[in-house]
Amino acid sequence: MIALTESTLRTSFVNVSLRESKAIVVPPDLADRDWDRLDYLGWRDPKSPFLGFVVAEIDSVPVGLQLRQAEQPTRSRPQCSWCSDVTLPNDVVFFSARRTGRAGKSGNSVGTLLCAGFECSANVRRLDPPAYLGHDAAAARDRRIESLRAHVDGFFRDLMSEA
Repeated sequence: MIALTESTLRTSFVNVSLRESKAIVVPPDLADRDWDRLDYLGWRDPKSPFLGFVVAEIDSVPVGLQLRQAEQPTRSRPQCSWCSDVTLPNDVVFFSARRTGRAGKSGNSVGTLLCAGFECSANVRRLDPPAYLGHDAAAARDRRIESLRAHVDGFFRDLMSEA
């Protein structure tokens, strides 16, 4: 992922108003991020714990989304829709996001299950123990990274489509 600045982050959001984008609490440690190991940037608003933000590169352009966590917890231990990790060391919660354009203004939204702290990039880069003799753990990790990128891209494109 390309390195992002506060200015780039604020202008990248497609499902919030100009007033809302100015109010977003941007993470303070942008310069310290390991951008080469991120497939998207995700963070929570410390003042509004039910708000989350994700920024991903879509067609080489940073695109940001504001997400809202469901207030009710899920009844079972769900699997993250993006990293698809079944051995998650973290919680998975339901997030919804307003669609862009006229659909979003009409109240339409899209929901998904995600790692609560947006740890997907770290989760897919873990080397799992060999599943069987001759298992290529590095190739499996590379497939998980590509799968994560495809899931993120698909979610963003779905949200931005005129549905």
